Amino acid sequence: MKALLLRAVVIARRRRDLAESTRREYRRRLDRALDPVMALAPANRHGQQLRRRYGKVRDHLFTFLDHPDVAPDNNGSERELRPTATYRKVTGGFRSDWGADLFAAVRSAIGTAARRGIDAYQAIRQTLRGQSILEPG
Repeated sequence: MKALLLRAVVIARRRRDLAESTRREYRRRLDRALDPVMALAPANRHGQQLRRRYGKVRDHLFTFLDHPDVAPDNNGSERELRPTATYRKVTGGFRSDWGADLFAAVRSAIGTAARRGIDAYQAIRQTLRGQSILEPG
């Protein structure tokens, strides 16, 4: 499985430069190579859990080849969460549920705005006005 995923990562780096037909062919090859891996019956509990998890998401493992604008990993989500974890560790946590909820909402609005090219100040203003940050201000 590790070798297959490493192969997918190499392809993912080039996905935007590949023709649609080439991406489809890579997807078919990766799916075919996944068949024997999924046919294995791991002996230990951790291997069994991992196999079940991959089985549940199998159809979505190589989505980045069908849609090159989709990231092949969740690093963007991880980066979005990092400031929250840092804040929690530095301050010792939130003192109230509403404080945690407010912080999460502000971080979400700012993160979404940044991905859409809207600066943080503008995003907060639009949010406070009840405007969607998904639309131009």
